[in-house]
Amino acid sequence: MTDWMSDPKVCAAARMLQEQAVIAYPTESVWGLGCDPESLDAVEKLLKLKGRSVSKGLILIAASAEQFAPLLRGLEPSALKRFQMPQKKPTTWLVPNNGVTPEWIGGGHDTLALRITNHPLAAALCQLFGGPLVSTSANPQGLPAAINVEQARSYFGQAVDCYTPGSVGGAAKPSEIRHLMTGDIVREG
Repeated sequence: MTDWMSDPKVCAAARMLQEQAVIAYPTESVWGLGCDPESLDAVEKLLKLKGRSVSKGLILIAASAEQFAPLLRGLEPSALKRFQMPQKKPTTWLVPNNGVTPEWIGGGHDTLALRITNHPLAAALCQLFGGPLVSTSANPQGLPAAINVEQARSYFGQAVDCYTPGSVGGAAKPSEIRHLMTGDIVREG
């Protein structure tokens, strides 16, 4: 098993994130595009690459619930416990937006989309970066999500600042999206 925390290319990608880069990296089921959620320049670049409207909002991933702590403030203990509970498949939770994140992350919605990633490379990126990352599928709007680095490169070429090593995890579909407070499934995974 690869130790992504000490992989030079993954470490370099994490440093680039701190400099407003947009990177491509594997997630549980597809390749993703990521950037610093606090950097408007990086988020705008990512949205332009995808041809995606800011009004849709963006998913954030983190290595642990602790990395999401500021975004989870105000949750009832039962909701926090549900968020932290390991799931059988990748699950993105729609969590009440407590106003901590920049407006461009939530897209004007009253919820934020948060996932604790179980992909080892994606989790290492979050740890090395020091917090949550934007995570959206690596594809222009309307095209299939990239499932390998070659497909991601064919979509974006040098417009993406960095492509990490690695491959997607074993999930057959993108993450399930569930509303944390109601448990309702918004998108099957």
